[in-house]
Amino acid sequence: MNIVFMGTPDFAVPALKALCENHTVSAVFTQPDKPKNRGKKIQFTPVKEFAVEKNIPVYQPLSLRKGEDAEQSLKILSEISPDVIVVAAYGQILPEAILNLPQYGCVNIHASLLPQYRGAAPIQKCIVDGMTKSGVTTMMMAKGLDTGDMLLKGEVEIFDTMTAGELHDKLCEIGAELILNTLDGLSKGSITPEKQNDELSCYAPVITKEMCRVDFTKPMTDVYNFIRGMSPSPCAYTFIGGKRLKVYFAEKTDITSSLPCGALADEKNFLVVCGDNKCIALTDIMPEGSKRMKGQDFLRGYKAEKGMTLGE
Repeated sequence: MNIVFMGTPDFAVPALKALCENHTVSAVFTQPDKPKNRGKKIQFTPVKEFAVEKNIPVYQPLSLRKGEDAEQSLKILSEISPDVIVVAAYGQILPEAILNLPQYGCVNIHASLLPQYRGAAPIQKCIVDGMTKSGVTTMMMAKGLDTGDMLLKGEVEIFDTMTAGELHDKLCEIGAELILNTLDGLSKGSITPEKQNDELSCYAPVITKEMCRVDFTKPMTDVYNFIRGMSPSPCAYTFIGGKRLKVYFAEKTDITSSLPCGALADEKNFLVVCGDNKCIALTDIMPEGSKRMKGQDFLRGYKAEKGMTLGE
């Protein structure tokens, strides 16, 4: 097939790689380059890095829906005349003119078992919610947000210790295999699209920095799921002594305490009291202005006192 690929982050790269190995990828569309880190050095998106290595033409319009960029993009796509447009975490909504352009339509690789977890952050949200199963769905793109007809699905078990980063890595590999099977089925006419049941849907919105703050008033299991659901990115955080403290991982314990929520119950093992009086151990953290380290190592060099409150 003659394919145009639209994607931006790491999640999309394995799918693009698989398509390049089995089809003709005539162009890649990805989000504009952005400055990153303190040096504000302009950095390619992961999809662009791969496309440049493979000498695939790359286009980075600010918008596909309005302005000169949109007009130029539609012209480019019309000239390429792709059999299908494959989309994976692109970050832009496609207009109807583009949706209707390819022979086999626009196919999205979505990192959830639709209709659950439509939206931008399905990987993080399903772990935060304590789900034990996730997966990837390929779907025909429509006007709505992740509302198109479903094509194929691939499932993966979520273990109790799995972080969002670990689930991400499994799902992007599943997505690469699934898109090949999907395109094969579409070309052979062997796939019957299945409509989504909107009543079973839930939404996973974009995660803002404010949403990453740990709420120790919640039960320990909820706090635990939240921390691993935010790990490693965008990463949960709290405050200790007025300084931000990122929390990459924690462990559940059977230890209880009558101290208030958020209080340090053990200054050696970094046990923090949660809303159900159970304590969670913060095992993998990064203090503001420092490097990532074990929670116990941090407390050995920090003058922490039992009963002090995190989050302030």
